[in-house]
Amino acid sequence: MRTLIRDVRVFDTARTSARADVLIDGDRIAEPDGRRADVEVDGTGRTLLPGLIDAHTHTFDGDLARALTFGVTTELDMFCLPPNLARQRRLAAERDDVADLRSAGVLATAPGGHPAAVMAAVAPMLEHSEGAVGPFETLSDAAQAPAFVAARAAEGSDYLKIVIDDGSTSGTSAPTLGADVVKALVAAAHDAGLCAIAHIATARDARTALDAGVDGLAHLWSDTPPGDPAADELVARIAAQGVFVISTLVYIEVIGGDDPRRLENASYVAGALHRAGVPLLAGTDATPFAPRHGDGLHRELELLHQAGLTPSEALAASTGVPARHFSLADRGRVAPGLRADLVLVEGDPTRDITASRAIAAVWRRGVRLSR
Repeated sequence: MRTLIRDVRVFDTARTSARADVLIDGDRIAEPDGRRADVEVDGTGRTLLPGLIDAHTHTFDGDLARALTFGVTTELDMFCLPPNLARQRRLAAERDDVADLRSAGVLATAPGGHPAAVMAAVAPMLEHSEGAVGPFETLSDAAQAPAFVAARAAEGSDYLKIVIDDGSTSGTSAPTLGADVVKALVAAAHDAGLCAIAHIATARDARTALDAGVDGLAHLWSDTPPGDPAADELVARIAAQGVFVISTLVYIEVIGGDDPRRLENASYVAGALHRAGVPLLAGTDATPFAPRHGDGLHRELELLHQAGLTPSEALAASTGVPARHFSLADRGRVAPGLRADLVLVEGDPTRDITASRAIAAVWRRGVRLSR
């Protein structure tokens, strides 16, 4: 199947072309060659984007299909138990009406630590998702780190997620990994060729992660007010160490409830990180409940724009930037030879970020999603 999208504005992460033709040939983007196309699509007044990448999700049955409906062609899952993960990977490999998937598999946390309480609460609501909730391996000693990481690599985890969270931001108390265990996990991940990402909730958690040498932080911290010198010092350190940060502002908006300060604090941190040159990756922490898969990412883009990113920078945070940091070299741009994971929207989201929601068509591996 050859599809030619004519006279369309093209956002390619690094630049925007006002008017171009884009050819989809099979499952790849190709240079228009003048030959007949099976299908032509009028791109006048529309913008073609790379398929969106949500850099922080939790995937259960039905979520990958829902994500694709909203133009999210790749999800980066941050915790999925082996039976459920095997099922989701099989769907992503065999079907083009669901988003593609990468996953940390089983995350590293202390016995009884986060997210044990969350899983216990949602288990009755996820009975339909076989193998999604159940016991999983934990660790409490640095000596266990190499074997833990080796087990994740054997299961096919694409990266390692490490939880540093004592529950204090949610008004609870939970066991958390010691600094020595976190450092040993990061070292073992790097020895195995895996990127190490730390779930953090506070500025203190972030410092522990940085001390251990992580590659990325999952979540912004929200416990320092705007202008706090300690926050600015931490931002400078993150920039100096070359660490990326997955934003999840929409998650903070959801869990903040009636306290707007958490989102205000996190939004300030996002803006400060951006000004310091820290790569921000748009992620939602989507679940089957809230934030939701797919549309949650569009809200994340709006919140990133409110935090100080231009619309184009917010779009890059959900396309080329996560593709680069998660070594997804075959996607994240609109360029010949790359996967034909594409989203066509009405209007110009490089000027009005809310236009990202006005989806006219989605292609995954060159197959147009039936809408």
